[in-house]
Formats: sequence, structure tokens, C-alpha cells
Amino acid sequence: MNSLDLLAHPIRLRIVHAMGGGRLLTTAQLCARIPEASKATVYRHIDLLVGGGVLEVAEERRVRGAVERHYRLRQDRAVIGSEVVRTLTAEDHRQAFATAMTALLAEFTAYLDRDRADPVADRVGYRQHALWLSPAELEELIGELRAAIAPKLANQPSPERAQYLLSPIHFPLEAPQAEPERPTAEAEQETDT
Repeated sequence: MNSLDLLAHPIRLRIVHAMGGGRLLTTAQLCARIPEASKATVYRHIDLLVGGGVLEVAEERRVRGAVERHYRLRQDRAVIGSEVVRTLTAEDHRQAFATAMTALLAEFTAYLDRDRADPVADRVGYRQHALWLSPAELEELIGELRAAIAPKLANQPSPERAQYLLSPIHFPLEAPQAEPERPTAEAEQETDT
């Protein structure tokens, strides 16, 4: 299963989100994080992520006669590489985007369903901005976003930190407009007479 097939599923994407920041979580903890999915479904998706190398067993313990596994995310494997992205069709992009939005909506719903959810105090944001950017300006913006986000990806969980989901999305709303043709000097003379 390639990285797109493996990661482009709302439950598996939510498992990857939950595992971020070097967390070690059990299947039971992941089931609690995704209560709308059955335990069997979460177990199946964990098995797929382990088989695909995205999750690994970090430790095992005997608990009441059963083996409890703690999983760790392999961040280097939890990406859809540029070589895969270059091969995607428009329909592949459509399906991957729909999966990402489904997972985002599920995460946001789970947040709002918490007893103490407070979007104002938690600084929740979902603004959209339509920007006019040249290709060079877009590359610069993407670089600035990466420079701001990348160091924070290494943050470990701690009592003063909450896990936030940040989903930068960018795509052109319209094609670049062609420069209007300027009349030549001959054409200007013809229209003046």
C-alpha cells in the first residue's frame, strides 16, 4: 500500500494526528480519542499503519494477562512524498482533500463535544484569506510557513502544552490573468485618426 492509500483515510489520519509529538499511546487510548469508530475499526487501522511502517510498537507490557502495546509514530513515514504527489490525478487529489476535510471536521467536532471546549479561550481559528500571489511570492510564503511550523513539530507533550491541529491549505481560486495586450504605435495612430 503506497503512502497515499495508507494515509488517505479519515480514521488513520486521526490516529496519526493523535500520535504526534512523540506520544506513546495504546490502542485503548486511541479508541478513546476516536469514540465514533468501533474498537474493531480502530484496531484494524492501527494494524494497517503498523504494517505500513507508519506506527511501530515502542513497548509491550503484560496487563491482567493480556499484552498491552504502546505505539509510536514514525514521523518520517507519515508523509505523502513528493514523488507520489507528482503521480496523482485530479480525482486522486479530490479524494485526498475530501479525506483531509473529513478528518478535520471529525477532529473539530470531537473538540466541540468536550465538556470544557472554549473556542475563544483556546484561540480556535478558521479564517480564510484570498491572497494575490505570484509564483515567487507563493514559494516565499510556503517557505515562511514551513520555517515557522517545522521547529514546533519536535515539541513533546508537556503539562503546559495542548495539542493543536494546524491545517495550512492553499490553492489558486482562479488562473493567473494574462497581461492585456498593449497596442503598438501603429495601432495607436490608426485609432487616433
